[in-house]
Parts: sequence; structure tokens; C-alpha cells
Amino acid sequence: MAEKILVVDDDLDSLKLIGLMLQRNGYEVLAASAGSQALAKATADPPDLIILDVMMPDMSGLEVCRRLRKNPDTKGIPIIMFTAKTLIDDKVAGYEAGADDYLTKPTHPAELASRVKEILARNTTKQQPTMVVARGATVGVLGAKGGVGTTTIALNIAAARQLAGESPVLVDFRLGQGSLSLMLGAGRSQGLASVLSKPLDEIRPKLIESELVAHSSGLRLLLSSSRPKEALVSFNPESAIGVVRTLRSMSKPVVVDLGSGLSPNILKIQREMDHLVVVVDPLMVTLTMAKDILLELDADRKDSSKIHVVVVNRAASSNPPSWNEVEQMLGREIRAIVSLASELAFQAQQANTPIVMHQPTAIASSQMIKLAEDIATRLRTTTSIVESAG
Repeated sequence: MAEKILVVDDDLDSLKLIGLMLQRNGYEVLAASAGSQALAKATADPPDLIILDVMMPDMSGLEVCRRLRKNPDTKGIPIIMFTAKTLIDDKVAGYEAGADDYLTKPTHPAELASRVKEILARNTTKQQPTMVVARGATVGVLGAKGGVGTTTIALNIAAARQLAGESPVLVDFRLGQGSLSLMLGAGRSQGLASVLSKPLDEIRPKLIESELVAHSSGLRLLLSSSRPKEALVSFNPESAIGVVRTLRSMSKPVVVDLGSGLSPNILKIQREMDHLVVVVDPLMVTLTMAKDILLELDADRKDSSKIHVVVVNRAASSNPPSWNEVEQMLGREIRAIVSLASELAFQAQQANTPIVMHQPTAIASSQMIKLAEDIATRLRTTTSIVESAG
């Protein structure tokens, strides 16, 4: 049975063009030219996906999206926002309203078809709770520079997978600069430094288990401390790789906070990551640094499609670059935008709890949970590779 898509746009030409393209790809298409009409159709005959224009005369697409999310009968329907606006703040507004994805006009038919297929596949996966990330999957989180929210993203990806019923281990690879232990009230654990001090042939599950810290949330942590002397610890990169490979057999998934920038050791460790998240903020200095890092990673990794850019937007800028400008500058699609309010981050730290567990319904929590689900879906395709490497 063909999947059903509701297209909402007050521009009749756009409505016809999008509908025709979707029909050619085998989808059943419903159409609405106003927000109130869209709400009525979505409630009466819930579609598998909604493509929703932002600018409409009777009711904005943002308001339609909010109402759909409040209705128990329609809150689970994936929504792609479709608009001529390109500023990052505009897209943040779309995600805050509850959109799953965001496209700007004009969009090439092939790109729209690809996004539709991806969102529908992701939603199907979410409805199958018995499917979990394969044992041995690894996710690295790397900041383009310090202060962009790298540790927050790593922590909450791991916490989101814990909430999803998996058993992740979160590793802080920032010797002498580790803040995860302080954020989670775990003191100044030096578990990673202790493991790395051992000969390679001694790095086994039993050794790592003895250094793991158990958080009240259920997360297991292999931590670095903030003690400056720890940054001077010299270790063999092969030992670090041994730690990651040993953790493959102990968790699903392994989430690694790689800190910021590319040192020789981090460059080697990131090769062990099945997927790599690069964290940026929407500032030109950060984006310029990120571009250089991404070029280096593209040359070093076999599959650049497994590198994902995440924008952390902490505060509105007076002149932010547009979404398209960021993507064009970095040469790749933005995987997610996280609207991280400083007050929420502060409250979570005070409670020594990841944001997604402290306030699961907050906008930033929803965005990070969605990001973690997206990465988990992609990780499932690497099962055979991970198991053979374990």
C-alpha cells in the first residue's frame, strides 16, 4: 500500500509540482491550501508524512505544526517544513515548533525525494522498538573549536540511547580537560588515564570494567579529569585504539567525546568511529575552522557520508548566516540544529543530570533525542563491519 503524504501550500503551482513529483515516486498525495484545511485533513485521515509550507495567509505553518504536535492523534506524524526563508534562526523556529526536517525553496526534486524517503524510513524504524543499535557501534563527537557544546552533545547522545533501552558507554578522551565527571557529580575520575597507562596486552574488558563509573541514570562512564597534570600523560595511540576496540564488546553504542580540534592522536582515534559528529556554532570563525577540519577528515576517512555536522545555537545573532550559506561553506548537509538555552543547561548541571533526562520534553532535549535516533538508525547499517572489527 502506497504511503500517504499530505502537502500543504497556499501556492497552487507549488502544490501541483510537489504533488506530481511525489506521485511519480509512488506516493499517495493529499493536498491542502490552508492551515485550517491541513489540520482537518490530518485529523480525519492521518497521513504518513506532512510537507508543510511556513508562509500561509490564514495560519502560519509554524502554528499548524504546533497544533499537530499537541493533538494525540497527529503528534507522531513526521513533518517537513518547506519555505523560502533560509536563516538559521528561521529553521530553529521550525524545529522548535516540532518539525522533523526543513527544506528551503527552490528545492531540487531529487533532494525532496531523498528527504521524504529518509524521514519515512526513520519513522518506520522508530515504530519498531525491538530494533536496537548493534553491539560494537561507535560514535565520536568532535568540536570545531572549544566552547561550542561538544561535551553536551556527546553526553546527551549517550543519555538518549540509554533512554531508548540500550547500554551505552560514554568515554571522555580529554585528558586533563575532562568536564563530564564534574557535570555528572562523579568527582575527578581518572579512569581513562589509568587504563591508558597499562601495556596494550593488558587492556581487556575486566580492566576497563574496574575503571567505569556508574551514574545514577544508568550511564556507564570512562572518564578523564580536569587535573592539568593529566594532560601531560604520554600514551601510545595504539593503546587508545585498544580501549575503543575493547569497549566495542562491552556496550552498544560507544560514544566518545573527542574534544576540539585534530591532534595527531585524535586523528588516529577518530578512524575507529563508525560515525563522527562535528559540532559547530553559527559563527564565521567557527565555520572557517570547521571547514579546515572537515577537509582533513574527508581526506582521512573512507566514507565522508558518515561525518555529520551539528549546529548548536545558543543565542540569536543579529546577522546569522543562512542555513544554505552554512551548508555551502562546509560542503555538506547540516544533520541537526540544537537550540541550547543556557538556563536549561545550567539547571541540568546543577542536578548532575543529562539535559534529555532532566527535562525530556524541552525543545533542546527533543532535538538531541531526534539526533541520537537518526545516528542510531545509520549505525544499524554498520553491524557487520563493527562485529568483524571487535
